[in-house]
Amino acid sequence: MTRRAAALLTTLLAVLLAAPWLAPAVASAARADLIDIEDEVMCVTCKIPLNIAEGPQPNRERELIRRLIEQGQTKEQIKAALVVEYGPQVLALPDDGGFGVTAYAIPLALLALLGGGLALLLPRWRRRAAAPAAAGGPGEHGELSDADATRLDADLARYDA
Repeated sequence: MTRRAAALLTTLLAVLLAAPWLAPAVASAARADLIDIEDEVMCVTCKIPLNIAEGPQPNRERELIRRLIEQGQTKEQIKAALVVEYGPQVLALPDDGGFGVTAYAIPLALLALLGGGLALLLPRWRRRAAAPAAAGGPGEHGELSDADATRLDADLARYDA
């Protein structure tokens, strides 16, 4: 029984000593940040991300975000408040369902199509590149036959004159 009590007391002491260092980390993780939110929302007039937009409207949106952060709202609550204030076009990321899925699906489908096409064509290209060497064409070192060497010398002699 004394071993359990000593272990419990040691664990409790370790938690109490670590608490001052853990509290700021937990508080900062839960607290929203303007820089983190700015790149996920758009300026409703410029139609560009808020983190690069300049002007009166983006400044009003930033001020609203700052006020909501001071009130202690989370990132998701702030984004929801921006949607209520400015509409769904304020969000930079597309919806998770419906037409917004195409923004994710089309690039992935094109990438899969490209990969499939390469998987089909690459072996053919390799076989075609290996076929002239097997058919008695120039070897790996680019050796010329006597007739080709004579013809090459004649062609070069025309340019030297």
